[in-house]
Amino acid sequence: MSFVTAFQPILLVSSSSSSPRFCHCPSLPLQPHCSPTLTFSSNKVLLGARAKPASTRISNIRCFSALTPELKSTLDKVVTSHKVVLFMKGSKDFPQCGFSNTVVQILKSVNVPFETINILENEILRQGLKEYSSWPTFPQLYIDGEFFGGCDITVEAYQSGQLQEVLEKAMCS
Repeated sequence: MSFVTAFQPILLVSSSSSSPRFCHCPSLPLQPHCSPTLTFSSNKVLLGARAKPASTRISNIRCFSALTPELKSTLDKVVTSHKVVLFMKGSKDFPQCGFSNTVVQILKSVNVPFETINILENEILRQGLKEYSSWPTFPQLYIDGEFFGGCDITVEAYQSGQLQEVLEKAMCS
């Protein structure tokens, strides 16, 4: 889907006095296969792979979550516009993770139409989804606009028959 390239960049800020946190930085362009980072190290500010001397000590940084209002709105639209959406590593035709592949095979076996979104294409999407679902790992399965679970939950629900019931109910609504 084309929406994955429209998100604003974030910064990962870390210092010796605090744990890493994500910050919003609309002026920093994203580069393919690279997530912009800002790291404080003595008197240097490291941006990506290039180090620049810090002219002044940065003492007040306002941080935001990776889940911006714009990203939340986009995710809301995506998960509600399809009955079944799988955020995964890779695509349904070319899964790039064993767990993602497992969920794809389960969904194919129950013969329901589903959309997949490759979270490897956009780091901001990947980090924002973790907050959106309150689930730290991928794949993430959404059914009828609601977060269903990851691979383990999907496998258990499939084995018990619960997944088929939830999917049938979603397809009829």
